[in-house]
Amino acid sequence: MIFLRQAAQTVVRRAAFATTVGTARPSAFINATASLATMAGSAVTSPSPAASPAAFRSSGMTCRGFADAAAATEQGEHSSPWKNFPMAPPDPIIGLTEAYLNDDFPQKVNVGVGAYRCDQGNPFVLPVVREAEQELIKEELDHEYSGIAGCPNFVNLALRFVYGEDCTPLKEKRIAGVQTLSGTGGLRVFGEVLAQFGHKHIYVPNPTWGNHIPIFTNAGLEVKKYRYYDNATCSLDFDGLIEDMKGMPEGTCVLLHACAHNPTGMDPTPEQWKEISKVAMEQNLLPFFDCAYQGFASGDARKDAAAVRMFVEDGHKIALVQSFSKNFGLYGQRIGALSVVADSPEEALRVQSQLKVHIRPSYSNPPRHGARIVGKILASEEKTNDFVEQCMGMAQRINSMRSKLREALESLGSTRSWDHITKQIGMFAYSGMSKEEVTALREKHHIYCTLDGRISMAGVTSNNVEYIARAIYDVTEGK
Repeated sequence: MIFLRQAAQTVVRRAAFATTVGTARPSAFINATASLATMAGSAVTSPSPAASPAAFRSSGMTCRGFADAAAATEQGEHSSPWKNFPMAPPDPIIGLTEAYLNDDFPQKVNVGVGAYRCDQGNPFVLPVVREAEQELIKEELDHEYSGIAGCPNFVNLALRFVYGEDCTPLKEKRIAGVQTLSGTGGLRVFGEVLAQFGHKHIYVPNPTWGNHIPIFTNAGLEVKKYRYYDNATCSLDFDGLIEDMKGMPEGTCVLLHACAHNPTGMDPTPEQWKEISKVAMEQNLLPFFDCAYQGFASGDARKDAAAVRMFVEDGHKIALVQSFSKNFGLYGQRIGALSVVADSPEEALRVQSQLKVHIRPSYSNPPRHGARIVGKILASEEKTNDFVEQCMGMAQRINSMRSKLREALESLGSTRSWDHITKQIGMFAYSGMSKEEVTALREKHHIYCTLDGRISMAGVTSNNVEYIARAIYDVTEGK
C-alpha cells in the first residue's frame, strides 16, 4: 500500500505539472488520478472521472492545487525518522581537541590527547615504521581480506612480544589469540564474551581510562570500581585496592592496567604486583590486563610486561588486550590483539572460536596494513632492536619533560608538592588539579587538559614547559 501511495503521488504530480504548463488536458489529469485512486484507496482523492474540464475548473481545485496537496501529503507521510534524536554530548577528548583548534590564541597548548609528539610538538613516526612500510610497498602485496582472527603472523609475534619467548603456555599452544581493532576493539569483544558466558559485572580501577566504562556497559556488563588512587596523597591506594579485591565475588573479572596506568601513571611496584597476584588467586578472580603502553612506559618492553608475565607464571588463566597505537605510533591503523591463556591447546581453540563468533558480526575482520608493519618489525631482530631504541627515545623525552615541569613549578615557589609528577610513568601526569583549576587553566591561559587534571606529557615541549608551569602556578596558587 505504501508503494501504491508513493506511485499515485508521483503520477499526480507529473500529470498536474503537465496540465499546468499546457502539455496535457485536465481530463487526462482527472483520469490519471481516478485510476490511481482506485488502486491506492485513500492515497489520492480525485474528482469524478465523468466530470468535465469545466466542472473540474469550477470546483476550485486547480491542477496546481492537486500537485500542492499531493506534495503536502507526501511531506507529512515522509517526515524524518531522526527528528526526535537529541544532540549527544561531545566526547570529552575529541571535544577538547575541537575547542583547542577553534582557539586562535598564539600560545595555546593541547595536553589532553594521548598521542605522542616530538619536542617540536609535531606527530612522530618511528623511523623503523617508515622503513618497514617502504619494504611492504616494494613487495606489492594484495589487499585481500584477512581472516576473522586477523593475520596469523602478526598475532603470533604480538603474543611472543608480550608473553615472552620462554612463556610455557605459549610454547604449549595454550594461548588463544586474535587480532583486534586496537585495544578498544579487543576490550569490547572480550566484554561481550564475558556477558555471554555468565559474567554480570566487571571491576575496573578508580579512576580508569574513561572509555572503559561505556565499552563494558555497552557489552552488557555492570561496571563496578575498586580503589586504586589516593587523591589526597597523589599515590597508589594499595591497601584500599587489596581490601576491595578481597571483597570481590569468586570468579569475578577484574581489569588491570599492565603498565603506565591511565590516567594516573601510578603503577604498583613489583612487590605490590606479587601481592595482587596472590589475592587474585586466593579469590579465584579472572585477571584481564589492558596493555596499551608496552615499551612506551619505561622504554623497556620486557620490564613493561613484567606484571603480565608474573601472573602467567603464577598460574593465572588471564585474558589480555594489547594496543600498538602508542608504542609503535600506529594510532590510525587500529592494530591490537586479544588473547586468553587456557588449560590446554584444545581449550584454547574453543576459546578462540568464541572470540571469532563475536568478531564476525561486529567488524568481520581486522585491517592488514598496520599488522604487516608490526609483523615485519617484530620478525626481524635488527628492526626489533631499532624499535626498542626508538621507543626508549620517546620514553626518555617524556621523562625529561616530567622533570622539567616539576623543577619549573618548584622554582616558582609553589606551596604544593609536585613530586608525584616524576613518580608517575607513561604518557600522562595526574596533576591533582581540581575541575575549577583546570577550567581556569583553559580560560585564562588557553591550556587544554581533561577536567580530571590529566596532562598528556607528550604535549609538553622544551618550548612550552615554562609557560605551562607558570599557568599551573597561577591557577593553583591564585597569584
